[in-house]
Amino acid sequence: MTEDLSPVDRAKFAAARRAADLVEDGMRVGLGTGSTAAWLVRCLGEAVAGGKRIRGVPTSRRTAELAREVGLEVVTLDEARWLDLTIDGADEFDADFNLIKGGGGALLHEKIVATASDRMVVIADAGKEVGTLGAFALPVEVIPFGWQTTRALVEETLAGLDVLGRDITIRMNGEAPFVTDEGNHVLDLHLRRIGAPHRLAMALNQLPGVVENGLFLDICDTVVVGHGDGRAELRDLDPGGVQEDRFEIAEPANLFRDLDD
Repeated sequence: MTEDLSPVDRAKFAAARRAADLVEDGMRVGLGTGSTAAWLVRCLGEAVAGGKRIRGVPTSRRTAELAREVGLEVVTLDEARWLDLTIDGADEFDADFNLIKGGGGALLHEKIVATASDRMVVIADAGKEVGTLGAFALPVEVIPFGWQTTRALVEETLAGLDVLGRDITIRMNGEAPFVTDEGNHVLDLHLRRIGAPHRLAMALNQLPGVVENGLFLDICDTVVVGHGDGRAELRDLDPGGVQEDRFEIAEPANLFRDLDD
């Protein structure tokens, strides 16, 4: 029930509600992965119930399942070909709207979908805003074959880059390595601070075994920042591009009753 939500979840709900208003009838929309994106999918489900036609391209199996559950038409990216809009969460964002994503393990699909869109909107609570990227561990998707060798190559590469930490762990799912929807593993790079994100992204993606990294640079156009009191602040990169709205968080509709992400 939304009245029992924590301040962080209230912020996520407010951001998702505001971003859902950007989706127009007939749009093809990329659907992100994670707890904040799940709120967005539920909000779009309400819009569909109200008569909007929305075709969604999910970035993970679990997002696809939720989208179908709430009544969205789910299509593949190949079927949609190009998207009007992608809305997704982020683990961190800075003043230039550079992001770290991949905490949910779907960074490869998320980056492909985001770059196949006219516009990318990030929805996040205020705690995700940082002065410099890197406090959140940077996910790097790697193929399973020789992943320990790939990790060694990443460690060697980090030695020459502007980062504060160099610890690397493989993401686990219980007793076994986590497996992405593409059958790959994820290395989490505990860097603490990333001084030159563009250089780091380029260096990582040149390594054999690396599929993609979680730095989303020069991709995001708009950030919607949610607050625990129901405010949602829409920010564009253009100077002065800030709008603020407030949403009442009262008794939820059925679509939100069982949300537990």
